Amino acid sequence: MTTTLIFPTALWLPTPQHPKIRLYNAEQVLSWEPVALSNSTRPVVYRVQFKYTDSEWFMTDIMSIGVNCTQITATECDFTAASPSAGFPMDFNVTLRLRAELGALHSAWVTMPWFQHYRNVTVGPPENIEVTPGEGSLIIRFSSPFDIADTSTALFWYYVHYWEKGGIQQVKGPFRSNSISLDNLKPFRVYCLQVQAQLLWNKSNIFRLGHLSNTSCYKTMADASTELQQVILISVGTFSLLSVLAGACFFLVLKYRGLIKYWFHTPPSIPLQIEEYLKDPTQPILEVLDKDSSPKDDVWDSVSIISFPEKEQEDVLQTL
Repeated sequence: MTTTLIFPTALWLPTPQHPKIRLYNAEQVLSWEPVALSNSTRPVVYRVQFKYTDSEWFMTDIMSIGVNCTQITATECDFTAASPSAGFPMDFNVTLRLRAELGALHSAWVTMPWFQHYRNVTVGPPENIEVTPGEGSLIIRFSSPFDIADTSTALFWYYVHYWEKGGIQQVKGPFRSNSISLDNLKPFRVYCLQVQAQLLWNKSNIFRLGHLSNTSCYKTMADASTELQQVILISVGTFSLLSVLAGACFFLVLKYRGLIKYWFHTPPSIPLQIEEYLKDPTQPILEVLDKDSSPKDDVWDSVSIISFPEKEQEDVLQTL
């Protein structure tokens, strides 16, 4: 007697290959490679189910999870695409399984390892980073990689990696605030920095260190003391320069005073009478020299005659 083995046709479809779960910041995406059938003109569809720890399997539809991943032709299921409330709770233990379907046929289930979002997430860098240079400081403001609904369950710490351009890198942190001030920096220096977030899940005491932000560089401003020092240095420098220039000019004047006197000496001029004679040599030279000359008035000495009485004359003579 011959025994015929009958396999259920529901397992004739191949299973989807290489399924993987992407947990990046708030994203929760399951993707896989498509199932290819050469003898079918109808598209293969896929079904995703989920369950929490020690629970039964549920359909991933609008009623259960807020995202429809039942009989879809796409090769991924984005649990965070519908709305901010969609997706699995970030502190729940979640298991997913996937299969391909074609009419009444379907493949075997492919079950992925369980995950907890806070435990397995890849944390990106802080976003919307703004840096304001201050007086010997840099003020950094940013937003968290993703929103945490319940901060009593999980929270972010932040670190700043910074260095003077060409210098040694330093790390400052952790900070709880989204606004960080790097103080005691050198004025008028270029500093480069990167910001990093770290996720702390209080429930399981798990830390997830995130990616560093892109490097950005900024120049610090001068503080009040530096500005005063600059004013003093500029004043002293200007005075010193003027003193050096004055000393150099004095030295050159002493060394080349003969040449300078020669340069600034007024050249001799020809008397007007000689110039007129040169214009008209036919004139007698003596007449030219006497031309326009007026005779000088005779200068007379004034003589005063004083007369004395005879008695006074005798007294004068006796005195002499």
